Formats: sequence, C-alpha cells, structure tokens
Amino acid sequence: MSNALYNDAILRLATDNPIDERLPNPQGTSEKRSPICGSRVTVDVNLGAAGRVSEAGMLVRACALGQASSSLLAGNIIGRTPEELAVARDALTGWLARTGELPDWPGLDVLAPALDYHARHASIRLAFEAAAEAAANAQAQTKTGD
Repeated sequence: MSNALYNDAILRLATDNPIDERLPNPQGTSEKRSPICGSRVTVDVNLGAAGRVSEAGMLVRACALGQASSSLLAGNIIGRTPEELAVARDALTGWLARTGELPDWPGLDVLAPALDYHARHASIRLAFEAAAEAAANAQAQTKTGD
C-alpha cells in the first residue's frame, strides 16, 4: 500500500461510514459497480415534502477509497436535493479528471492523493453516482405518485 494514497484520514473514513444499512422501502435506489476493481455501492433514498433527502441507506462493498468516498457522501447527504447531488457527482468527476475545481462537498479534499491514480477514480465516484441516480429515481416516483 502506498502511504501517500492510503493515508490515515482515508483509512479512518473507510471504516467509519455513518450509514451502514439499506432502507427497507426506498423511494429511489441505485447500485453502481466499478468494472476495474469490482467495487460496488448501493444507495437508497427517501425524499421529504420539500424534495430533499430525508433518509438514506447504503450498502458498500468497495476498496478503501470507495469506502472513504461513501463515508463522505453519507455524512452530508441528508437535506440535499437531487439537483445538488447531481452537481456534486459531476463536480467530483471533473475534479478527478483535473478539468474542474474541488467539489463543494465537505471533506473531499482528503481524496486528493488519488488524483494521479486514474484506475481508482471509478471507485471514488460510485457513491456519488449512485446517490444522484437514486435521488432522481425518488424524485420521478414522487412526481408520478407511484
């Protein structure tokens, strides 16, 4: 393991996800998988009356970087809109590709050592991709009344 990549902060986050179980009846759910390493993240969400995430559930089967990214998402997903989650997903993708700035999401700067490890980017993006899709699915369901 590279000390620069797998530092104490990343390893701490990898073992400290504040959301460690799925929701029983989510309005929206999404599972994303990295074909490179096999990491997998499932995110469930329920939206409140204001259209913001009121509950979230997760199942994370990922490498340390995927787990750390999932922890960062989980710590700040409640209260976000589907649009905010999509913006965060897109900003994370751009930052990892070095075509954008550090996303406005608490703690993501801890993942900066992974910028030069392109093979790890897919795993880092999983939770944010799944959350954005799950929230969009929940939003679509609430609009149709299903």
